[in-house]
Amino acid sequence: MENQTLTGLLSRIAGEFPSRRAISVSGKFDLTYARLHELVETAASRLVSAGVHVGDVVALVFPNTVEFVIMFLAVIRARATAAPLNQAYTSEEFEFYLGDSESKLLLTSKEGNASAQAAASKLKIPHTTATLSEANAELTLSPTQSESNPNLVAKLTNEPTDVSLFLHTSGTTSRPKGVPLTQLNLAASVQNIKSVYKLTESDSTVIVLPLFHVHGLLAGLLSSLGAGAAVALPGAGRFSASTFWSDMLKYDATWYTAVPTIHQIILDRHLGNPEPVYPKLRFIRSCSASLAPAIMARLEEAFEAPVLEAYAMTEAAHLMASNPLPEDGPHKPGSVGKPVGQEMVILDENGVVQEPQINGEVCIRGLNVTKGYKNNPEANKAAYQFGWFHTGDLGYFDSDGYLHLVGRIKELINRGGEKISPIEVDAVLLSHPEIAQAVAFGVPDDKYGEEINCAIIPREGSDIDEAEVLRFCKKNLAAFKVPKKVFLTDSLPKTATGKIQRRFVAEHFLAQISTAKVPKFGA
Repeated sequence: MENQTLTGLLSRIAGEFPSRRAISVSGKFDLTYARLHELVETAASRLVSAGVHVGDVVALVFPNTVEFVIMFLAVIRARATAAPLNQAYTSEEFEFYLGDSESKLLLTSKEGNASAQAAASKLKIPHTTATLSEANAELTLSPTQSESNPNLVAKLTNEPTDVSLFLHTSGTTSRPKGVPLTQLNLAASVQNIKSVYKLTESDSTVIVLPLFHVHGLLAGLLSSLGAGAAVALPGAGRFSASTFWSDMLKYDATWYTAVPTIHQIILDRHLGNPEPVYPKLRFIRSCSASLAPAIMARLEEAFEAPVLEAYAMTEAAHLMASNPLPEDGPHKPGSVGKPVGQEMVILDENGVVQEPQINGEVCIRGLNVTKGYKNNPEANKAAYQFGWFHTGDLGYFDSDGYLHLVGRIKELINRGGEKISPIEVDAVLLSHPEIAQAVAFGVPDDKYGEEINCAIIPREGSDIDEAEVLRFCKKNLAAFKVPKKVFLTDSLPKTATGKIQRRFVAEHFLAQISTAKVPKFGA
């Protein structure tokens, strides 16, 4: 049973490695596995004493702090459901997410979050803060400082079917959909991530990504804890390029995982302001958006470690496919690797499995995959067809069984019947030495239905112009794939998890054109 639940797995690891470092808060204190386990059990019993019932949803709004880690694990130990939320939401957004998840309690740091508290108050959801001042201090839960009765939690058995995590999808095409993930989904995903990267108690990482999203939560935090490895949280509670490498060195990091935009920030800092020494890493992992081959090559050259690109989504409790470690096979630029711990096929619209090199929809099934969206029969009908979960991504397997993604089915640019992959155009733009970031996107066009545009952030000190970008594209792309307009900018709109969503980028730059052309009247 213990390998079928995340809590069972973590309890076993705490017994195996009691005195090993589990979590460090940079510049403050460390927690061993035994101490973390003790804090989680105590917090879980406090939650139960305070009236949290099996199946209740508890919203967590924290920076990347040790209190978040303890309370997240305590909520699921109490057989309740953890719903981590982005601290940057407005009170209207909090109201939607708290209401949609049917949260019964809001947990925050002692500093609180005014927008979340306003939304919780409106919905009559009680608010509790959690504080741990030092490793041996008592965890303070306020105002529900109920007595901790260990028997209450000792009686609770975590079941594989318990819904432990509730997240919303990014909502690239529609309003965000609620994704319930069970103890079994999380345990299966942790085992998959551990196995492909061979994570052990000898590993150590620094958390770069927010823990309210599956990438940071599953790949960074929970897979490390499920392997007896060590995790460091930045002192500021979020990623900082200026402290990243000093933390990596201080905590003997062996790997890290990030989204391409963060890799680019780390790379740009290296090019402009290199560290005197870098840690010897087993690997660097990239996921959540496509990594251009040119960026991969620059990362590998700069940090002398293999860069393994992976493919994941919330509905799969994160990992679906990954490039292997060098000892297990080649890692291919432009590919997200091979399926990990689950079945994966490429299907056409009639549910027929496609041969290698033929595009179709990437579909999966496995113990890590959610059983369905919450209260959304329409979305479930579309997502679960022919016995498979449909990802909405277009891709193909090559002859070695490596998956290549072409793009979101709904993000492909249809220019007069020619389907253009924006990922392919991004990769060409990013191979230009003077372009730091780039994104291609479709815009409405009277003649072709859709036309291709792009936005770029030039490298520091570059005076690249639209003419040079177009010349480079014409040299490296078929004529119909060359962007018709280039926006030069110093920032690109991103989601809270650092993803660049083409729809938002298109809206952002199209709005600039329309406001420039159309005089505004009234207020």
